[in-house]
Amino acid sequence: MKPQKPPQWASRLLAWFCAPHLLEEIQGDLHERFVRRARLFGERDARWQYAWEVLKFMQPQFLKRKPDYSPKPQTIAMLRNYFTIAYRTILQQKSYAFINVMGLALGLSACILIFLVVRNELTYDAFNQKADRTFRITSHGLDYNPSVSFAIAPAFRTDFPEAEQVSQYYYQREAQTQIGNQRYLEESYAYADESFPQVFDFNWLAGNPKTALQEPNTVVLTETIARKYFGDQDALGKIIRLDNDKDLRVTGVIKDLPSNTHLVFNFLVSWETVRKQLDTPNFWSISGGYLYVVLPEKLLPKRVEARIPAFIRKNWGDDIAKDAALLMQPLREIHFDKRYLTQITMPRSKETIYGLAGVALVIILTACINFVNLATAQAVRRSKEVGIRKALGAFRRQLVGQVLGETTLLVGLATVLALGAVWAFLPLAKPLLNIRIDASQLIEPQVIAVIFGFVLSTILLAGLYPAFVQSGFQPIKALKARSTEASFGGMTVRKGLVIMQFAITQVMIIGTLVVASQMDFFLNQDMGFDKEAIVSFGTGEKADVLRQKLEDNPGVEQISFASAGPSYNVNFAPFSAPELGMSENDVVEFKMVDENYIPMYRLALLAGEPIIKTAEGDTARSVIVNQTLIRRLGIQNEADAIGKRFRLAGEPALIRGVVRDFQSESKHKKIRACVLTYNSRAFWQVSVKLRPQNLRETLATIEKDWTELNPESIFRYEFVDEHIAKLYKQEETMYNAFRLFAGIAIVIGGLGLFGLVSLMAVQRTKEVGIRKVLGASVGSIVVLFSREFVWLMLMAFVIAAPLAWYGMDAWLQEYAYHIQIGPTIFLIAILVTFVIAALTVSYQSIKAALVNPVKSLRSE
Repeated sequence: MKPQKPPQWASRLLAWFCAPHLLEEIQGDLHERFVRRARLFGERDARWQYAWEVLKFMQPQFLKRKPDYSPKPQTIAMLRNYFTIAYRTILQQKSYAFINVMGLALGLSACILIFLVVRNELTYDAFNQKADRTFRITSHGLDYNPSVSFAIAPAFRTDFPEAEQVSQYYYQREAQTQIGNQRYLEESYAYADESFPQVFDFNWLAGNPKTALQEPNTVVLTETIARKYFGDQDALGKIIRLDNDKDLRVTGVIKDLPSNTHLVFNFLVSWETVRKQLDTPNFWSISGGYLYVVLPEKLLPKRVEARIPAFIRKNWGDDIAKDAALLMQPLREIHFDKRYLTQITMPRSKETIYGLAGVALVIILTACINFVNLATAQAVRRSKEVGIRKALGAFRRQLVGQVLGETTLLVGLATVLALGAVWAFLPLAKPLLNIRIDASQLIEPQVIAVIFGFVLSTILLAGLYPAFVQSGFQPIKALKARSTEASFGGMTVRKGLVIMQFAITQVMIIGTLVVASQMDFFLNQDMGFDKEAIVSFGTGEKADVLRQKLEDNPGVEQISFASAGPSYNVNFAPFSAPELGMSENDVVEFKMVDENYIPMYRLALLAGEPIIKTAEGDTARSVIVNQTLIRRLGIQNEADAIGKRFRLAGEPALIRGVVRDFQSESKHKKIRACVLTYNSRAFWQVSVKLRPQNLRETLATIEKDWTELNPESIFRYEFVDEHIAKLYKQEETMYNAFRLFAGIAIVIGGLGLFGLVSLMAVQRTKEVGIRKVLGASVGSIVVLFSREFVWLMLMAFVIAAPLAWYGMDAWLQEYAYHIQIGPTIFLIAILVTFVIAALTVSYQSIKAALVNPVKSLRSE
């Protein structure tokens, strides 16, 4: 008999309309009724009844539901199971988990710290709302100078009335302040006009930013200084005495400056306080003044720049306009503009910042490589577990989820440790890395988002490959422990990752060695003068009496009075020599020194006579010059320069002697032309060479004598070698950063290698046992484990050496004087890597070789 079926169109309609969870039950009931009716009343009647009942189910309560994407109870249970298994695996394999967590924690902490530094660097001065239309006016004559004459600002306001703000700023490195009877020696303050608070968006805690700097003898303090001077009292209206000369009334208090600004000051004094003293019509009278201009939103900077040459001609004449230019430097570019080296804070190249970001990338990559290597090696030990799971019906996506769950748990633990490490390290970062970053930045939304991105990327980078490797095992081979990953032979992905890790470590070591060598070159190479045990300080009020006291001090070997020591460059002047064929002006460094200057600093006199003491009224200027100046005059032989004349700052000068070139600036720049001449009216600095015996007692005596002569001032001294070291503060910071992050990369690499060799030893336990039974020595077992890594290390060096040379050679080109990267650095790098690898591999291989072979072969 032909089987009876309900109408297909009705069945399809019901399936389309009805909710999935109700369909099976309703279809079953309708089908039973259909069969019974067909038997009692015939198939035709049954089909009509079936269709009618289907149509009656076309009601809202039976409507097909939308898919439910909310997690099903079984999905949540499965995720809970993943983390439960991950937790148990970590407990069972504590050493594996410890190595992975520590490696990831170090990598993440380094990345987070570097991100904070890079973020700080790339957002310099971005806190100002008008930053994109704020410019610093700089001068360019014979050199790039960030400061301009005080004559520029009033003329600019007159000739460019469309400028929204024009503000004058005058930076001072040091001041003595007095509150009542208490004196303080403060670094970094400035004079600023009333427009300054409208240019820069400071956070005002007290006072009115529109009027705080309007009147003379007023001062605005930073929060730290206000608390230092007045504690919790209201600072407004209080009086501060400045340099025993000015009584200043506090009219405002602002939050401490953010870490990412090129401005550096502890308090601001109103410009009106010193305006009359500093007013000048001279275009070339450049004394450290900075000029800031804010343009309207719709005014293009190019239009203003195009009018500046005419502005110079109108106010200072064609001769000045021919030799000089004023440039508009965008506020956001000040921190990165390497043309201006003589400014308050040293600029930093963007390439260096991006290089630091690259260091973060390679460090986290090294940590992820560790994880991948250990996880894939560990997968061999878990192959039977995978085989059983797959034999019981586990899908590949479930196995991938399980491995990613374990990775997430490990990365989560590492993240907690990393955040704790960064929080603990940040107080040390300021002196070590010369950055001002506090722990509160870790809870800023942008930082949290980036940290989350780091964590997610780490989970994917470290977890995906091991997950696919482990989930890809074939059940039969896995249960027979015949996974292809069990073998360490052949150029597997794991070997490639080990090579990459070795290469990264070697690049970091080479970079650290190059920076260390350059730092040694900066500080310890011959600078052309003696800097050992020489201390400098101000002359004070009674220079002649001070000289006599110093001469009577048995701890003082030599004394010299001058405008500045060899490593201090504060005065510059134009020079030319039309009769010698040099008609265009050039820049010369100008130092006023006494007759003891050359012998005390041991400047090498190559020709002529030394400086002699001259009478104050003597108008004939005889000078000592350096080799660079006579080369600029076209004279090659030092003796031929004696008696030659040239023009110095528009006045005639006679060359009396020639000294060997000495380094008066950092080695970022080539040595300048320099002139030494006698002028006792410009002696502001005393330099004293101390005898090596009883240095502390000698300094204490000098301080006592100086203070007696200047009772209202604070004595401050500085060793010349310490001053020179300050010139390379940025390089010292880079060196510290390289040492820190190279150390982290080496530790991560060492942890990974330690774990990898440990797993390798476990996998080859029976092989080692058989070899020992057959007579193998401990040394041969060590060689067996080591030779693989020696080849990998050498291959990594072939990759690392050219990369490191290219990067570090580009960095060295930023300096006028620098080392040459020689083979010794590369040899040291490969030896350090070899020692680290040898110690790590030897420990584990010796441990494996000393195991009793009976225990190794017991299960056979």
